[in-house]
Amino acid sequence: MRSAFDAAVQRHGPTVLRVCRAVLGPGADADDAWSETFLSALRAWPDLPEDTNVEAWLVRVAHRRAVDVVRASARADAPGGVADDLALLDARGVGGNDDDDNPAATVDDHEIWTIVSALPARQRVCVAYRYLGGLRYSEIAALTGGSEAAARRAASDGVAALRRMMVKEQES
Repeated sequence: MRSAFDAAVQRHGPTVLRVCRAVLGPGADADDAWSETFLSALRAWPDLPEDTNVEAWLVRVAHRRAVDVVRASARADAPGGVADDLALLDARGVGGNDDDDNPAATVDDHEIWTIVSALPARQRVCVAYRYLGGLRYSEIAALTGGSEAAARRAASDGVAALRRMMVKEQES
């Protein structure tokens, strides 16, 4: 059992971290959400059905832990509900850069996360879950509290905005 969990951490850990960073921004909050994701996963691992898509399951756990990190850092009660979780992420904002203390972060990493953090919360989350977490749009809709079409549109708009911002960044 332990070797299977260790293999899952090795295989999916980078994806979960990218999702946490896309949702929370770079830095300590994303690292905390990553750690909490795998602590939660370890507790649930023995009861996980054999046919579970582990990567998608971990992304869902990461979503919940990211919201928990935001709530803990806000030190205030947050309203319940999936739509309210997105509003909480949006109200928090994801600006700033905590990568200055991380020698492993490159300039390119900083630029990419700065650009991603500029997206509205729904677009940022949908892009992260689709392209970093590999979730289907129906799964994203279940996590974000919208329809499948809305998740598809938010991800599409997010990618288009990222492309525009990347071009603008390269021209500067």
